[in-house]
Parts: sequence; C-alpha cells; structure tokens
Amino acid sequence: MLKLTGAVLILLCCGWFGYSMAAGYKKEEHTLRQLSSVLDYMECELQYRLTPLPELCGQVSALSRGVISKVFRLLQQELEDQAAPDASACMKAILLKSDGIPSLSRDILDTFGQTLGRFDLAGQLEGLREAHRSCIVKLDDLRQGRESRLRSYQTIGICAGAALVVLFI
Repeated sequence: MLKLTGAVLILLCCGWFGYSMAAGYKKEEHTLRQLSSVLDYMECELQYRLTPLPELCGQVSALSRGVISKVFRLLQQELEDQAAPDASACMKAILLKSDGIPSLSRDILDTFGQTLGRFDLAGQLEGLREAHRSCIVKLDDLRQGRESRLRSYQTIGICAGAALVVLFI
C-alpha cells in the first residue's frame, strides 16, 4: 500500500510540474497580449491627447488586469512621489521589487523603461512603437507551435512521473 501511495504521489507531482510549465507558458502569452494592448493605448493617448505620464499610467492600470496593471499602478505611484530622479529609474525600481512578471514581458518593460521620459514626443512615440513591435514579435514566436508545445509539456510531466514510478517499483 505504501508503494502504491508513493507511486501515485510521484505521478501526480510530475504531472503537476508539466501542467504548471504549460500554465506558465499561457501566462507569458496572456501578459504579452495585455502589454501589447497597453502599449498601443499609450501610443494613441500620447499622440492625440498628450496625457502626462503619471496620469497615463493610472489610466493604463485601470484598463488592464493582473501583473501589467500592478506594474503601471506602481509606476504611477513612483512618478507621483518622485521617488527616483527620472521615469526610467522608476521603472527599474518597480521591476526589481516586482515578482511574478514573466521573463519576456519583463525584458520588454525594461527596454521600454530605458526610453521612458527621456525624449520629446516623437522619441516617446518611437520608444512605444519599438516596445510594441518587440511585444508582437515575441507574441508571434510564442503562438507558433503553441498547441504542440503545451501538449508536450503536459506529456513530458506525466511520462517522467511514470518513468520514476517504474524505476522505484
């Protein structure tokens, strides 16, 4: 009975690991999609209304959900408090203390943060466009072979668990 219980636990843990890898992949894709729409919105707002950056971050935070909403809410607070000398330093501080941001999204936010508040309107818009393009490229890369990759993660987790069960029994 003890061996059977151990075998089931091993199988469940390995299966859970595979499914959690697939969930992380889906989270990365979802976050990139949200970031893409946020950057597009920011570009439109800056281009047509010249919305100040703290106010724009507040609007973006209200429109988005999850980790992207949190990042822009914290950025708004940092900018309003003037905790750092410039907007790029504020973004760096937020990325350092925020966990749960998927790596591809973190990279784009870091690159975007380096141009934030440093240039005139044309430079700001170009920085937003470049971040948006990067987001779209990475999102397209993730979408290619998505179904097979997710299935593979799940299958590998279950098969690894089955292999361990066979080895231990």
